[in-house]
Amino acid sequence: MDVLAAVLALLAALLFAAASVAQRRAAAEVPDEAARGGRLVARLVRSRRWWLGTVGDTAAYVVQAAALGLGSVLLVQPLLVSTLLFALPLEARHSGRPITTTQRWCSGALVVALALFVVVGEPTAGVDRRPFVDWLPVGVVLLMVTAACVVGAGGRRGPRRAALLAAAAGICYGLVGVLTKSVVSLLTTGLVPLLTGWETWVLVVAVAGGTFLQQIAFGAGPLSASLPAVTVGEPVVASVLGVLVLGESIRAGGPVLVLIGILIAVMIVATAVLARSTTITPPAATRTGPTS
Repeated sequence: MDVLAAVLALLAALLFAAASVAQRRAAAEVPDEAARGGRLVARLVRSRRWWLGTVGDTAAYVVQAAALGLGSVLLVQPLLVSTLLFALPLEARHSGRPITTTQRWCSGALVVALALFVVVGEPTAGVDRRPFVDWLPVGVVLLMVTAACVVGAGGRRGPRRAALLAAAAGICYGLVGVLTKSVVSLLTTGLVPLLTGWETWVLVVAVAGGTFLQQIAFGAGPLSASLPAVTVGEPVVASVLGVLVLGESIRAGGPVLVLIGILIAVMIVATAVLARSTTITPPAATRTGPTS
C-alpha cells in the first residue's frame, strides 16, 4: 500500500507541476493595474490557460486523495514537494531559460533527501479521523496564525505582502491535505456520512480560502516571494497536523532521528531555493497584453 501511495503521490506532483506552470503564466499575463484582489481573479477566470491549469489541479487533487487514502500524510505530503522537480524542466522549456547549476544541485539534494526520508523514517499511518473536539485546539491556533498573516499583509506592499498571503495559503493547503484523508475515509462509508461530516465542509472552506489567498499572493508581489512560502508551508503544516492530530509517527530513534532532522532541513531549504528560482519573469510585452 505504501509503495502505491508513493507512486500516486509522485503522479499527483507531476500533474500539480503542469497545472502550476499554466496558472502562473496566466497570472503573469494580467496587466499590473489589474493584478490586485478581486480584479486579478476576474481576469484569471477569463483565461483559457488558467482554466486548463485548474483542470490539471483538480485531477492532481483526485490522485493526491487516492494516495492519502492508501498512505500516511507523513509519506504523501513530503513527496508532493517533488512538484518543483517536475516544474523545473517544464518552466525552462516555456520560458527559454536554462536550468542553472544551483537548481541542479538543489534538485539532486531534494531527491536524495526525499528518498532517504521515506526509507529511513518509514512514516507510519495513524487514524483517518479525529472528533471535532480533538481538532479544536489546533484549529484555533491555525485560524489565529492565518488571520495574523492576512492582517499583517494588509499593511504591507510588494514581497512582504506576497509572502504573508502565501504563508496563509500554505496553512490552508496543509489543512486541506490532512482533511482530505478524513474525507476519503468518510466517502468509503457512504454519501450521507460524507455530506454530514464536518470535515467535508471545513475542507471546502480551506480549499476556497487557500485558492483565493494564493492567487492574491501571486498578484501582490514577485513569485519569488510567494511561491516558496506556499510550497514549504503546505507539507510542513500537513506533516505537523498528521503527527499532532492523526497520531502518525516516524519509526526511528536516537541517531536516526538526528539524520531525519537533517533531511527535513535539507528538504525545506532545497524546496525554498527551487521555488524561488523557478518563478517566471515574463517579458514586458506580456505584462500589458490581454489574457489568453
